[in-house]
Formats: sequence, C-alpha cells, structure tokens
Amino acid sequence: MAVQALNMWKDWRLHVLVFAIVIVTEFIGIHEIQVGPGVILLLPMLYAVIIGIGLFFTPLVKEKQSINAEPLVFISVTLLIAKFGVQAGPALPQLIEAGWALVFQEIGNLGTIFLALPVAVYLGLKRESIGMTHSIGREPNLALITDKYGLSSPEGRGVMAIYIFGTVFGSIFMGLASGFLATITPIHPYAFAMATGIGSGSMTAASLGPLVAAFPDKAETITAFSGASNLLTSVTGLYASILIGLPVTEKLYQVMTRKKDQDSEKSSRVVS
Repeated sequence: MAVQALNMWKDWRLHVLVFAIVIVTEFIGIHEIQVGPGVILLLPMLYAVIIGIGLFFTPLVKEKQSINAEPLVFISVTLLIAKFGVQAGPALPQLIEAGWALVFQEIGNLGTIFLALPVAVYLGLKRESIGMTHSIGREPNLALITDKYGLSSPEGRGVMAIYIFGTVFGSIFMGLASGFLATITPIHPYAFAMATGIGSGSMTAASLGPLVAAFPDKAETITAFSGASNLLTSVTGLYASILIGLPVTEKLYQVMTRKKDQDSEKSSRVVS
C-alpha cells in the first residue's frame, strides 16, 4: 500500500497534466452568456472537466494515470469538506440569524430521491441509481459514497456520473431556471435566494446572478440569503444525506426493485 501511494505521488505525468489544465482554465476565466432573463455561467471547473475528459482519449493519459487519479479525487474532496468545517464555526451566528426557513429548505435537496429514483429504476439502472439520486451529487456526497461503497463501485460510478453531469450542465440549468422563474412567478425573491444555496459554489453563483440583475434594489439582501443558504447546505447537506437521504434511497431502491422483479415474474408466467 505504501509503495502504491509513493508511486501515485511520483507520477509526474499526472501532476503536470493537472497543473496544465488548471493554468489553462484559470487563463480562460469566467464567461457569462445572457439568455433572456437567465444567464449561462461558464466557470473554470466546467472547462477542466471537458479538457480532462478529452485528454483521457489521447495518448497523453495512460492507464497508470487513470488508476492514480482515482484516490487523488477522494483526497481533494476530503480537503474541500475540511474547508466546509472550518467555515461552519465562524458562520454560526449568521446561520442562527437566518432563521428556521434556511434549515427547512435543506429538505428540498432530498427531492431528487422521490423524483429521480423511480425514473432511474424504470430505465433499468441498478445500484448506480443509489449514487445518482440520493442527493444532487456534489463534493460532500461524492466523498460520502466513496467512503461507504468505494469510487469503483456501482454507487460510486453513479455519483461520479451525476457529479460530472452537474458540473457541465448544472450551472447552465440553474442560471436559466433562476432567471425565468424569478421573473414569471409571484414567489418572493428572498425565497429564490434561499433556493440558490444547494451546496454547489458554481450552481449558486450561476443562479444568483439573474436574481441580482432582476432585483437590483434587493441585491445585498439576496446575496446574503444566498450565501447563508449555500453555507448551511454545505454544512448540513452531508449530514442530511448520511442520516436521511442515503438510508431512504437504499430502502426505496429495495422496494422498487423487488416490485419490479415481481412484476417481471408475473409477466413471464402469463406469457408461459
């Protein structure tokens, strides 16, 4: 194990490629595309994912780099979760002042279970659906699934797929949804501001921009609510997934697959 870890850190090709991707993506910077009341926010994280996937199919990335990159992903996510913990302490007074509305809005992040899991099971996905639907699949959830099942497990492949999909399309969807919904619905802008805090910095930034543009007179308050909501979700979202999200998803998956198997057996008997 120690030799494998040492070889991972000595993989100069992997580190050079990652460093080059970081330099290129930071040089490109952040770009916004206005689409009606919504906005498509292009962040360096998006470029990094696209470039990384593209390089995977080139001779620059060997099987060795693919194997070594897997544990490094987990290490990076662990550092990010440590950052969330450090941020939680100083922000406690702000979170308390935000009130119970910010606490209860965390329940909305569990909606993916009841909306997406039945669809995933119906489409024929197996245990990958657990990793895909127990949450919105951001960094804390990636770490949770990796720790419980392993990144190479079906659940790990599922959460990684959603993580990549959310990185590529999440900011685009949130930016457009925030802009359109805020301008065509009577819901208070502060409610939308709280809804932007889903535990993803890129998605929060993408959905906050249209709100600030739509309600410039409330920009400071909207930004404060959004920041508090996102911080609270980042801190409590992991615990919500551990205590509620993942157990509920596991149980629902067992119930749904059992019912699906029973229906398949009945259909087979009828055909026979």
